[in-house]
Amino acid sequence: MSNELQIAFNEIAELRALPSDVVLEALQSALISAYRRDSGASSAQAIEAKIDPNTGRARVFVEKEVVEEVWTDATEVTLEKARFYDPEAQLGDVVMVQVENTTKSFGRIAAQTAKQVILQKIREAERTALYDEFINREGDLATGTVQSVNSRQVTLSLGRAEADLPRSQQIPKERYRTHEKIRVYVMEVKKSNRGPQIIVSRAHRNMLRRLLEYEVPEIYNGQVEIKSIAREAGHRSKVAVAALQDGIDPVGACVGMRGIRIQNIVKELHDEKIDVIEWNNDAEAFISKALSPARVTGVYLDDDPFDGRTAVVIVPDDQLSLAIGREGQNARLAAKLTGWRIDIKSVTETVQGALENLDIPPLSSLVNRYEDLIAESTLIMEKKNQNLTVMPEEYRTLGRFADIVEKLLLDQREEARQMRQQEIAAVKATLPENMFELPLDVLAVSQEILDILEPYENVGEVMLACLVDENSVNRKLSKIDGDPMSEVQGALDTVMMADVEALLEEALLIEDTEDDVEEEILDETLEEVVAEAVVEDVVPEAEAEADLEVEDEPIATASLELQEEEDEEVLLDAFGQPINEPEPEQIIEPEPEYEAEPIVEEEIYENGDVAYADEEDNEEGEQTFERERNKGKKERRKERQKRRQLVYDEDSGEVISKRRRKGSRGNWDDEAWEDYDY
Repeated sequence: MSNELQIAFNEIAELRALPSDVVLEALQSALISAYRRDSGASSAQAIEAKIDPNTGRARVFVEKEVVEEVWTDATEVTLEKARFYDPEAQLGDVVMVQVENTTKSFGRIAAQTAKQVILQKIREAERTALYDEFINREGDLATGTVQSVNSRQVTLSLGRAEADLPRSQQIPKERYRTHEKIRVYVMEVKKSNRGPQIIVSRAHRNMLRRLLEYEVPEIYNGQVEIKSIAREAGHRSKVAVAALQDGIDPVGACVGMRGIRIQNIVKELHDEKIDVIEWNNDAEAFISKALSPARVTGVYLDDDPFDGRTAVVIVPDDQLSLAIGREGQNARLAAKLTGWRIDIKSVTETVQGALENLDIPPLSSLVNRYEDLIAESTLIMEKKNQNLTVMPEEYRTLGRFADIVEKLLLDQREEARQMRQQEIAAVKATLPENMFELPLDVLAVSQEILDILEPYENVGEVMLACLVDENSVNRKLSKIDGDPMSEVQGALDTVMMADVEALLEEALLIEDTEDDVEEEILDETLEEVVAEAVVEDVVPEAEAEADLEVEDEPIATASLELQEEEDEEVLLDAFGQPINEPEPEQIIEPEPEYEAEPIVEEEIYENGDVAYADEEDNEEGEQTFERERNKGKKERRKERQKRRQLVYDEDSGEVISKRRRKGSRGNWDDEAWEDYDY
């Protein structure tokens, strides 16, 4: 390009930081839209634009039909001229023909259209380029400049884009000043109409991970691995690291010589305390280190499948406050780091509780086995209660006794857990296997109760829970007024008295036929719509064809097709009644279904068309139709509850299932019940 076009082209590409081919494509699209607007070409006619990168010459090619004599110059071309562009062109072929003096003849409207298309294409390309740039930086650190600060968020400038730092992702008590540079963690990048929406954070735990990777070369090179991070931004963090190569101290590598590496991170996070500990496969050793800087006497793990994983930790008396931390912070971070729920007790607390319950099993078994240790521990506790000095050897004695007590209690919990599992298995074996296949909706209870019992998945699980731990079920139902537990028990008793096989077959039948019922109702609705759309007056065929040459009239066209297919003299309406013969001179012109209105902000496409609001309305209508057609789980369950009810027949002494019969118009008749004896 060697003219003003080349200067403008290079300026746009450099200013917007876009590739030259993207800008060239935008210019070509602008030429096509301008030609369509200037010449009034149809959107069905193919138009191409080419710009020579060297000379800047713009050419527009239009699709035309090869004819012997040209009547319409916009769509037709002679054979001689067509063979200039395509030597093998024949009469009736369609070829691309160059339009002469196109750009010079453009008027003001065409030029304005070209300008809008260029701006729109460049904005779209710029938004796409920004999104592609920052989506690759998601999960990484970035340096931003504070632009504005308000009570909800801080707006940062990341160069070509802006980022939002929400209040929830800020470090507490950290203040931000305008034009200040801060490092943030790119947490999320989303597409939007105004470009990429970038959410950054300074409180995310992965920000600490990225800072460690930048400051510690061993982590960046893969010699040291970060196993887990627990962080309370602005206060304290714990990091568990492990060495992947022999001869490397993971904690020393992260701390650095004289703590220089970790101090750089602490300074970046505004004096946030960071504890680096070595990760260990042994859960007891790992929990002991996670509670640092406190010293731990013993750790006792209790992995219960019902209550979760719990670790009981015994610490010396002088280490109790240090192990718990300010407002429980140290214990809370250790629990997040290890994944165990931690219960911290002091040695004297454990010993005092054991001495007070020596007459209660299982602690009563220690009286004869550890008589001397119990007597010595009793004397030490009396000495401590009198505020006398307790020697370190005496504390070790108390620690040994506390260790014996906790191990005994742990064994008792494990034994009780095994007995409970055996009890549950024995109770489950007494229930029929097909009871665990029955859906919850066979229970004759309210919908509110069914929603609460939904986690149990089937009737067998509810029955097992009521037999094994009725209190847990009662606690879940406590939110409902009245006596819901009695209602559940009555429904379960009714199911037990009924034929479970028959109930299961009926449940499967209802599930299989549910879709058929919905399709049947939908078909009836469509038949009614089509029947109502039939024009009551018969239009002569010739006049109908002349009057119906209008677009956007699908209902009238469908009615005409129905009339042509029916050759009978008497027409019937939707209710089977005959339709009176119309007078020939009365002709009903169908009204259009809708009249499209352009949207407020005009959006011009490549072919010069304008987007209208009815396109969005159609999409919303389709979504609404899908939502109405696909019922939710609760609504489907309510429908099945209405269709079936289990009752006890006093005359026959058996449980019967009552199911309502559907009427002819898709309605349920309250009086139409069918009894099925099981």
